Amino acid sequence: MHIPDGLLSTPVIAVTYIITALAVGYSARKLKDFPEEKIPLLGLFAAGIFAAQMVNFPIIGGVSGHLLGATLVAILLGPYAAVMVMTAVLLIQTLLFGDGGITAIGANILNMGLIGAFIGYALYTKLKNINETLAMGLSAWLSVVLGAALASVEIGLSHSLPFLRVLTLMVGYHSIIGIGEAVLTVLIVHAVRVKLPSIEGVPA
Repeated sequence: MHIPDGLLSTPVIAVTYIITALAVGYSARKLKDFPEEKIPLLGLFAAGIFAAQMVNFPIIGGVSGHLLGATLVAILLGPYAAVMVMTAVLLIQTLLFGDGGITAIGANILNMGLIGAFIGYALYTKLKNINETLAMGLSAWLSVVLGAALASVEIGLSHSLPFLRVLTLMVGYHSIIGIGEAVLTVLIVHAVRVKLPSIEGVPA
């Protein structure tokens, strides 16, 4: 889902940078009360997500598809921690590995980090009292599909590629990728909770 340089127009770049900067700044302030003894978990999850995202599926115009992980981290560590983890991962991928464009960092963090951290987590909290496993899976799947749809809209507004073709391919591919995201999210959350029961005390 990484958007490379050259696909986004200046107005879209500006808007996505502003939204992302505000969200990341707000999340950083909210993490002041994050338990110090659990800070190493941020690095652990960042490393795991970084490794998972190295597996890319080319889609169109240099845009790729892959697993995300934002909702997974939000469920375990809270949405603000998820924002910071995803921001760190995406910055490293862009600046050191050229995965995604520098001009598109704002959009990529928005699509792959903020959507899952906030919308995915919000859906999870709404549904978890009904069926927590279903809530995890559905929120993880939706975060991937919504992120792909938003990336398509950004590219469409920039008039760099045919909007309907990009939307069809992105949502189609990521609807399937999202199934893997949902399954892995459920399995990893349950496994981590068994191994680290104290993680439930992390503030959201």
